[in-house]
Amino acid sequence: MTQATDAPIFDADAHMYETADALVKYLPEQYRQAVQYVQMGRHTRICINGRITDFIPNPTFERVAAPGAHEKFFAGENTEGLTLREMQGRAIPAPEATRNPADRLIELDRQGVRETLNYPTLASLVEHSAADDPELIVAVIHALNQWMLEHWTYAYEDRIFSTPIINCSEVDAARRELEYILDNGAKVALIKPAPVKGLRGWRSPALPEFDPFWRDVEDAGLPIVLHASQPPLDEYVNKWEPPSTKNFMAMSSFRWLALGHREISDMIGSLICHGTLTRFPKLRIASVENGSSWIHPLFHDLEDLTKKMPQNFPEHPHEVFRRNIWVSPFWEGSVSDVVETVGWDRVMFGSDYPHPEGLPEPKSFWKYAEGMDNRRTWDFMGDNARRFMGLPILNPDPAAQTPPALASSTSA
Repeated sequence: MTQATDAPIFDADAHMYETADALVKYLPEQYRQAVQYVQMGRHTRICINGRITDFIPNPTFERVAAPGAHEKFFAGENTEGLTLREMQGRAIPAPEATRNPADRLIELDRQGVRETLNYPTLASLVEHSAADDPELIVAVIHALNQWMLEHWTYAYEDRIFSTPIINCSEVDAARRELEYILDNGAKVALIKPAPVKGLRGWRSPALPEFDPFWRDVEDAGLPIVLHASQPPLDEYVNKWEPPSTKNFMAMSSFRWLALGHREISDMIGSLICHGTLTRFPKLRIASVENGSSWIHPLFHDLEDLTKKMPQNFPEHPHEVFRRNIWVSPFWEGSVSDVVETVGWDRVMFGSDYPHPEGLPEPKSFWKYAEGMDNRRTWDFMGDNARRFMGLPILNPDPAAQTPPALASSTSA
């Protein structure tokens, strides 16, 4: 097979590095004491509600790990047994392309990337650390969205699609935030794949009480990304081993094993089992930077449940997944494995630029890719993300206007 290495790339997984005022510039005065940057020796940390978090080692991003510094670790080629910190070497100044849209556009042209989704880096830290204070989360997320609009815009030159965040802990607040970002030109939004704590305690945002929000999303035709975030299972893992650090670069092997990617499986399982995707069948949901190893086990369990509890599934859950869910697998994962289950029109390329666990160059994906023909290359490297975003696809082949048939095999 011949790969179309000139296929126009839509990078579905790229990030910004926020400036130091991103969380606080627009934060109302009554919340200012709850979110602070504190100095601990030579290091800066974020303190939220009096609790210091070091999940992100340098939240000001003045110096960062080089893009792709951890490539050998995630490719399973760490033959020297280096830690992530040892592997990354000396930190570098944050690339200008991670700080503002004009320089990012120049970098996209250099990389050969036509469009990209551009995610904040700090959002998951805030939502995790302030989970017990829904009022604070709503205020901080809105402030961050205001900063993002001012600093990046939500659709810069229709090539850089930055993703404002919606926190679902309070339904009416989520609807107001949705209205705000839509009024300001948002083309996509970001939601943490995790339960939320509202006035009625912890619950899934896929329960029927959240239907007014999801109805608004469907009516707006806004695609929603469920991006990997600070895992909500920390408290569970802390019962197995002491929480010596939550810095992802210093996590133990057991913590890597136990955390896995259960949160995305549970989130999508909830969207299916609690019926959100059946009540709102036009929703477009993407899983990004959550890998793909969870898909086969989830499909297996859903198939088993439909045999035991058919009354709970007005639609077959596999078909619901295929209709509503897009997946951007890890670059080191198996694209063909995802395709076998969910089909070519639902699998998107993502580099995770500029993070150290990503690729140093998006086009370097080719050395990890399975053999793909011309049609599949155009789909994976760009057109499937355009389908998710509701944009025109670019493959000039008339046959490409209709997505390929889904694979027939769905068993785990």
